[in-house]
Amino acid sequence: MTDFASAGEDGDDSGVLVRLSEARRARLELPVTFERRELDQILRLYGQMVATGEWRDYAIDHLRDRAVFSVFRRTSEVPLFQIVKTPKLARKQGAYSVIATTGAILKRGHELSRVLTVFDRKLKLVRA
Repeated sequence: MTDFASAGEDGDDSGVLVRLSEARRARLELPVTFERRELDQILRLYGQMVATGEWRDYAIDHLRDRAVFSVFRRTSEVPLFQIVKTPKLARKQGAYSVIATTGAILKRGHELSRVLTVFDRKLKLVRA
């Protein structure tokens, strides 16, 4: 019969016992972040808007319950828009949303690319 309890006494610590509740608690304490592909989509849009002169600055906040990408016209102002990722809403209304300065939710959904279409330019008929 093999005695597994004495394996740690020889200095061979090949396995560490971790309580599942502690592992879950440690995972829950991590802030919500944007993944690389999400940041690529957001920064691509940001670059286009900077090129047109509409946006000039941004800030990224990684909070406990959500990640926020704020867009500014000037650094000293309040954000024009906030692109928010809230994983708790992923199964309900969608994890992604775009919020205006007034706090109004402009668009919400499950896919970031669809939510960012709120910034697409609409063609207008101009009469001479």
